[in-house]
Amino acid sequence: MKKKIAVIVAGIDEAYQSDILKGIQSSSSECSFDFYVFVSFTGVMDNRCHDFGELNIFNLPDFRNFDGAILLTNTIDYQPVVSDILRRIKEAGIPAVSMDNDVPEFLHIGIDNKSAMRKITEHFINVHGFTKFNYISGPADNPESADRRDAFLEVLEENGIEIEEERIFYGDFRAASGKQAIEYFLRNTKYMPQAIICANDVMAAAAVNRLFEAGYKIPQEIAISGFDNTFSNHNLRVELTSVSRPMLRSGQLACKMLYNYFNSISQNRSIILDMSTRFTESCGCPDSAVHDIKEYKELNITHFSRMESMTDYMSLFNRLSCKLHGCSSFNEYIESLKKFVIRMNPGEFYFCLCENWSYDFIEDNGNIRKDESFPKTYSEKMIVPIAYADGKFHDVPFVERRNLFPDIADKSNSEKFYYILPLHFGERCLGYMAVNNCHVSLHNAMFQGWCITINNSLENIRKLQSLDYAVKKLGRLYAQDTFSGIYNRNGFVLATADTFKRCTLEKRSIMLMFIDLDGLKYINDTFGHDVGDVAIRSVADVLNRSCTNDEIFCRFGGDEFIVFASDYTDAEASNLTYKIHENIDWVNNTMGNPFMLSASMGYVIAVPEKGEDLFRFVNQADKVMYETKRKKKLSKNLRR
Repeated sequence: MKKKIAVIVAGIDEAYQSDILKGIQSSSSECSFDFYVFVSFTGVMDNRCHDFGELNIFNLPDFRNFDGAILLTNTIDYQPVVSDILRRIKEAGIPAVSMDNDVPEFLHIGIDNKSAMRKITEHFINVHGFTKFNYISGPADNPESADRRDAFLEVLEENGIEIEEERIFYGDFRAASGKQAIEYFLRNTKYMPQAIICANDVMAAAAVNRLFEAGYKIPQEIAISGFDNTFSNHNLRVELTSVSRPMLRSGQLACKMLYNYFNSISQNRSIILDMSTRFTESCGCPDSAVHDIKEYKELNITHFSRMESMTDYMSLFNRLSCKLHGCSSFNEYIESLKKFVIRMNPGEFYFCLCENWSYDFIEDNGNIRKDESFPKTYSEKMIVPIAYADGKFHDVPFVERRNLFPDIADKSNSEKFYYILPLHFGERCLGYMAVNNCHVSLHNAMFQGWCITINNSLENIRKLQSLDYAVKKLGRLYAQDTFSGIYNRNGFVLATADTFKRCTLEKRSIMLMFIDLDGLKYINDTFGHDVGDVAIRSVADVLNRSCTNDEIFCRFGGDEFIVFASDYTDAEASNLTYKIHENIDWVNNTMGNPFMLSASMGYVIAVPEKGEDLFRFVNQADKVMYETKRKKKLSKNLRR
């Protein structure tokens, strides 16, 4: 039976994460593992609420439902989130492989960051004679980042080189940090250094571009280095001095360590991989640029293919963005997204929404107010408006959160590699989506933009639904007598307007019945107003039971009710009167009220003329009812 392995990672659009994931995926068949990769994109929107919404995806997995885990927690910027993930995995009691971050209780794959950074720094000092340095670091609280920074500072101290604090910039390992670092140095330091050491290649590449824009020559005026060797040769303006490490091999070894654990094969808890320094053009070492025309052609073909792929991706993404943002209903949104899913051609795709994802307003004693307690985590049961597997869409209304998504795919297929991504807007949790075996690459910035578009457009639909709900509810409150639950006078006018107009134009008859609750003052004075309220609601219930032929009725005010119908005969009106009295008797015989419910009724049947108002007939029916009530009282007095 295949093992279920959870993978925790942030930022799969970066080369470091992408290469490790490719290594993991390449070993899935050999080890017979299914992988569930929980992904967030943080630190790119400069919005803390957005980041919290992204990081919420790591609260989704219940690690007790997995056999093992592979952790790239060094890619997550928020240490409280990392600590919580580690705690939950320990409580679940499953084996885990931690990439680079060495967690004592877990298996570990890493490199000696300090030795690698020492070699780079010593090379810059001993070979090139540099004495004036700046440093672009990763996050201060990231263990890898701290090891690299500390090694750099140790070498400087050993060689008697001082460095001011403002010459160290703390970034987040992303490209934007490299650019921001150069701008910070240009703004805040008296002079630019001879060399800049960077904690990874991504920041170094962005720094190189910004230095060129500022007019600096590399390496003639400023030398620079990276770390990880994640950029292919010749992809930058200069060949980048860096540290080469086997990321693909790291992912493969992580799988092998879990396989060994499950099969009780002896192994070391920690593996430290070899790395090699690559000294080249950016630090002033011999030029390793392309000289062979064949290599130039191959390089151009590679770049053209990549550009062509990105152009197709962007075109698809732009069409999706326009389509989704133009949707005016949830059903239209889902149908549009389904078409895009088909274009993506995944093995599986699941779109799962929290049960309470959509509404923004709640009822509070009949009033509508904004709900400030919006969902920040996933519901126990998830709605599944899209479930795509084996080339077709499946109707799966719900799935339990612990199962993540429906179990509908063909079991005979090869090992699964799911990417599971958050659906959210800021901190509001909307749900998540899962993709397996997608033919469109997910390891690029365009996919991150696609996720943002999905989230923003889903939020637009949520707001439209929420506002529609609020408008409809407010409309009902305007038209409904909240006390009795039937129409009020406003609702009655709106509900009868079209029929009354047609009857006027087509010379058809209408029927107006006026009903007055007998003895309400006596009931209030004798039993209290709460019991009087029961009497009023009882009349409303009687009308609900009696008016079964499209009649429209309302509480006209106080203890008065009216009924409207079109094309009524006198016999039908008499029959309705009988049904109402019959249902009043039923209330008196079954409900156990301390009062005897009674009502007086009167009706008129007429053909309205042009210009006549509905309430002219209400007044006529009222007079008939009053006469009925007067005769009832007179008859009662005579019997005495």
